[in-house]
Amino acid sequence: MKLSSYWLDSVSGFSKGEQGSAVGHYDVAVVGGGYTGLSAAVELAKQGVSVVLFEGGRVIGEASGRNGGQCNAGLAHDYGSLASKIGQKNATDYYRAYLDAVDSVETLVKDENIDCDFSRNGRIKLAAKPAHYEALKRAYDRLVSDVDPNVKLLTPAQVCEETGTDRFYGGLLQTTSAQMHMGKFGKGLADVAVGYGAKIFENAPVSTIERSSNGRYQVESTRGRVQVDNIFLATGSSASGPFQYFRRRLVSVGSFIIVTEPLDPDVLETLLVNQRSYVTTKNIGNYFRITPDNRMLFGGRARFAMSSPVSDQKSGRILRNAMIETFPVLKNVKVDYCWGGLVDMTADRLPRAGQHEGMYFSLGYSGHGVQMSTHMGKVMANVITGKATNNPWRNLDWRPVPGHFGKPWFLPIVGAYYRFQDLIH
Repeated sequence: MKLSSYWLDSVSGFSKGEQGSAVGHYDVAVVGGGYTGLSAAVELAKQGVSVVLFEGGRVIGEASGRNGGQCNAGLAHDYGSLASKIGQKNATDYYRAYLDAVDSVETLVKDENIDCDFSRNGRIKLAAKPAHYEALKRAYDRLVSDVDPNVKLLTPAQVCEETGTDRFYGGLLQTTSAQMHMGKFGKGLADVAVGYGAKIFENAPVSTIERSSNGRYQVESTRGRVQVDNIFLATGSSASGPFQYFRRRLVSVGSFIIVTEPLDPDVLETLLVNQRSYVTTKNIGNYFRITPDNRMLFGGRARFAMSSPVSDQKSGRILRNAMIETFPVLKNVKVDYCWGGLVDMTADRLPRAGQHEGMYFSLGYSGHGVQMSTHMGKVMANVITGKATNNPWRNLDWRPVPGHFGKPWFLPIVGAYYRFQDLIH
């Protein structure tokens, strides 16, 4: 079993990065080589803007290359509950932003001919308890009425036919959701950005950002120093570098994934027959899908812990047990990959994008980042160049998480709380 991301292991490495030192003047420096930064670099370079991108490791080496491969419509919230808190208009705007985000990914894939196994097969939220199905019924009624006519409510029998398991009590199908090979998509984005003229420096963590009296910025990395007119931060909650303001406002939660060996055709005929993406309704639930080469990918927040080889192995055992409990037919199937990654959460599980001290940023996708990161990279590129665009997150308040100054010491407490909630609800 490899303790590495299946997505990164099953794609050829990015080979078009810069080999020398970063010097000179650019219009924009992008910090972070995930989907947000790469999408921004593509859009900026297409518009004739000179772009330099600094990535501390390898492009898409963190969250962008370590996720579950789902590109979903819908928020990290129950739409009706969110509308009750912040008003129907705001909730509708936010929900539609995610619909637009999936469209953005599809358009980018098609326009730039990125070969990444993109398919719009939909996603099903699976009711783990009878009460959860009643909640999905209410969600369905509200969504169809207010914002999304393309959702469907599935009975327990329909879900059993879809998934090949009788463990769930119904589901909510979002037909516009999609999936793809995350490694192929990320490498494709990087190649496209370079093709338009962006300069990408890997293994180039940024150590200092200083603003000069002329309003320009000096950006220092291990690969060199450049002067730029604007900065776009797409770092997530980077553990290093001059990003303490953002670290205090983001909590990194571990998410863990296993991927099996390729499944036999007779097994595939009985499991996840429409090859959609799936997620369960528990707070500490699971998500799963079939990969392009017919493996089962099964993930979740198995433990409220940071990712490390030891932590990943422990989480992998938990996930394998959960997978077999859900799909007993897989009990003798070998697990080929096990890995972990960090999900950058905001306190209210809504993204943030705007400006801080003159620097542009987009961060905090809270487990729904594939589509929104790609979308917001383009959106913020257009904000930087002054083109009319819609940034739904621009006016959100963003206070620091109380008591959070570095490592999230409170994660075990949060995990215990959510486990208790799953027991009683």
